[in-house]
Amino acid sequence: MKKIEKNVADGYFRARTTMIVIYLAIGFLVSYGVVLFAEPLSTITFNHFPLHYYMGAQGAVLTFIILLFVNAVVSDKIDKKYGIDAKKNESISAGKTLDH
Repeated sequence: MKKIEKNVADGYFRARTTMIVIYLAIGFLVSYGVVLFAEPLSTITFNHFPLHYYMGAQGAVLTFIILLFVNAVVSDKIDKKYGIDAKKNESISAGKTLDH
């Protein structure tokens, strides 16, 4: 495999780290933010359940599943932006493995 320049690698990891922090912040808000605002959210109903109950029972889980798919799509775009392609890497290495 060819080596990646340091500035490209730094940009790649900065973009990946930024996205991970955003996903963690969304996850935190969905799981703990609902608890902090449970009383005001109890007046809003969704499917005949109070919103805080629905978000705790199903909404947080659905949000995490959606975040997994969003992460896959965004990660592929970041990989392409920085020239990281699994098929290209396989063709360069031609099945060779490196001993570490």
